[in-house]
Formats: sequence, C-alpha cells, structure tokens
Amino acid sequence: MISWPEDKSIAICVNVMCEMWTDESAPGVGPMGNPLAAGYLDTQARSWAAYGMTTGADRLLDIVGDMAVPCGTYVSGIIAERHPEILKRIDGDGHFIGAHAWAQNILPVYQERADEEADLIRGIEAFKSVHGKAPKGFISPRGTPSLDTVELLVKHGFKWHSDHFDRDVPYLIDNEFGELAAVPFTMEVNDMPLYIRYGNEPEAFTRILERILDGLAGTHTPRMILDLTVHAHVFGHPFGAIELRKSIEAAQQRENVWITTHEDLAKTVHPDF
Repeated sequence: MISWPEDKSIAICVNVMCEMWTDESAPGVGPMGNPLAAGYLDTQARSWAAYGMTTGADRLLDIVGDMAVPCGTYVSGIIAERHPEILKRIDGDGHFIGAHAWAQNILPVYQERADEEADLIRGIEAFKSVHGKAPKGFISPRGTPSLDTVELLVKHGFKWHSDHFDRDVPYLIDNEFGELAAVPFTMEVNDMPLYIRYGNEPEAFTRILERILDGLAGTHTPRMILDLTVHAHVFGHPFGAIELRKSIEAAQQRENVWITTHEDLAKTVHPDF
C-alpha cells in the first residue's frame, strides 16, 4: 500500500482514453450537428473515431511525456488486435493500461453474465499477447457496469474498478467475492461531455479545472479525486492537446495537488496489490 500525501487535498489523474468500436457499429455521439437517420451505419462517426488510433493517442502521450507527469490509460480490448503498437507505446512509456471492455458499443450492463465474462477474458488475453501484462484496472464504456461486473473483476485478478461515482476518495468495495478497490471517476473535466455532448468551447476544460482548484478550500472537502480525462479521438486533435497541456500546467502550479494515477490511488486502500 501507499499513502496519500498529507499536504495534498486534490489527487489529479490524467487519463487518456483509447476507444474503438466493432465493425458494425459507430460512436453514438460525434461532431456533426444533424443526426443520421435510423438504420444507417454512421460512417462519418467511424472515421472521426478512427483518428484516435491513427493520430490522437500518440499526440496526447507526447504531451504527457513533455510535461513529465504520470498518466493512466483505458483501452478497448479490440485495439490490442487492430492497433497493438498503441499498447506497446503506452507500456513503453511506463503508463498503466486499464481495460475498457472489448469495444465501446458493448456495455456490460446489456450483457448476459457468460458473455460479459467471455469478453473480459478475451481482452485480458489480447493485452497479454501484446505487452505481456494483464490489466489490473477496469472501467466500462459509459461507466455503466452490470450487476456481475465486480464479481467477475475479482475472479479474474483485477485490483481496481472505476465505475463508481458515489464518493470523493477511493475505498475498498465491501463484497463477498474478494477485495477490489473502487476509484471514483469524476466527470467535471472530461472532453466528451464538455465539448462533444454539451458543445462548450475547448477552453472550458482548463477553465473548469482552475475554478475547482481556486474554490475547493471553501467547500469543506478534505480530499478529492479530480480526473483530467481526454479521449484520443476527441482532444487528441491539436485544439484539445493545447488544453491538456494548459490544464497540466495549472495543476503543476498548485501546492495542494498530487498528480497521480488511478493505480496509485487504488494502492492507498487495497491491502494486496
């Protein structure tokens, strides 16, 4: 186990989300203003999402490297088959690779238990085949697990789970299956809802971060996690990379900020990591 630094009230985690869809599916949200008619494959959205693997992920990882901060990644299992070079790059840079289901259009909450477990195993084996390591952390697409997910994660050797939104700090999940750390995931500084869903300008990412950092002392919050989450196909574009760099710079200037990862936060509560 490790300890949360006594003088740090905010644990900031930089997360790079690397996502992919199966061939018959496309993102449900995208940059185009007019929705496509039902029953048609959104080829524009597929092309837009592909940018993450062709260009965006490397750019964001370069920014993180420039800033010399720890970073966590969550990766769709299908990427291990289609773009193994991304996993090798992430692992070579020293960042953890967490599992993010098999593909973005496959949500655990919709799956039967056997199907969910099969996809979980498929992803584990795919990761191991590329960089020799099984993932220890997991987050579902949309952050929406099934009622079986916790048990399956414990069964297959995971140490933490970030489909939790109910507390400010990590905790050990009280369950009958075994020990699993819950590392709550925050949405306040996340490019997907801010920029894609709600249409804010890219600068909102950094502005909201700075507002939280400036005002936290007056909120009676002893400690909290604050995720800086960027998706390779969204803020992997130059306009987003600018804001990631500015946000990391803002965090680095604050004395009460601990720039860390979900992995290290899990180690503050999990006794057997």
